[in-house]
Amino acid sequence: MNIYLPIAEMSVDVFLILGLGGAVGFLSGLFGVGGGFLMTPLLIFIGIPPAVSVATEANQIVAASVSGALAHMRRKNVDFKMGLVLTAGGFVGSGVGVLIFTLLRQVGQVDLLIASSYVVMLAAIGSLMLFESSRTILRRQAGTATRGKLHQHMWLHGLPFKMRFRRSRLYISAILPLGIGFIVGILAAIMGVGGGFIMVPAMIYLLGMPTAIVVGTSLFQIIFVTSSVTFLQATTNQTVDIVLALLLLTGAVVGAQFGTKVGTRLRGEQLRGLLAILVLVVCGKIAYDLVSTPIDLFSISEITGFVR
Repeated sequence: MNIYLPIAEMSVDVFLILGLGGAVGFLSGLFGVGGGFLMTPLLIFIGIPPAVSVATEANQIVAASVSGALAHMRRKNVDFKMGLVLTAGGFVGSGVGVLIFTLLRQVGQVDLLIASSYVVMLAAIGSLMLFESSRTILRRQAGTATRGKLHQHMWLHGLPFKMRFRRSRLYISAILPLGIGFIVGILAAIMGVGGGFIMVPAMIYLLGMPTAIVVGTSLFQIIFVTSSVTFLQATTNQTVDIVLALLLLTGAVVGAQFGTKVGTRLRGEQLRGLLAILVLVVCGKIAYDLVSTPIDLFSISEITGFVR
């Protein structure tokens, strides 16, 4: 059954969109990510214009994150104080990101920006996470795994304006989570993502938060940042397709609940390893599309007064 998308100006299969929303919602609850790093490329792959995919996906991420965050709140796996600090940085970053998005859209370079950003960020994050999680799993199997924090103390931890985050058992500078939130806010606006694939590794390796707390806190922060992005994109660029968003929301809310239940049965390093593989697969697909020859080649040339 097809339905017409007014902003994207095309018809799509309803069950295909619902299925995509449910699958990405499942991943949201499982890994603590908004799922935009996967959904935005998928929407582009099925023919949705990149600008509409980015703006609309930010709206879908809100519902998936709310559903997943509520499930983690019931398990007391959310550090609200850390989430609010990350959100403060995210609000500023999302405003900057929408401004960049608007300027590049005006000069016709936003599609290239979106694809290039995905390739660079997914390749870097996926490789680092896969290396770390594989090493941890191998050490555990060999019986040499050690307990302790995943991050190393560095000069960043000596910055001023320190705050105590009791739920995460941390005493660090507020500048760190503010900076992470700012960067994620920019990515949310430009790439149509919640930023979980950046946020989760940063919270684990840079801030040193426990993996169980990271997932819920990441989802909590994503709710507010993506809400800001959705509002700014809708009012500035008019690229949010409400029909597409509602279909994605319906599937995502249901999928996130199932993902949360499955996620509680896996170890932290297993979750990070699965997420890393998924990130690299998406990265490979986008990179291939950037360099491969299109199936249909188009050219514009003037012959005997006609444009062909």
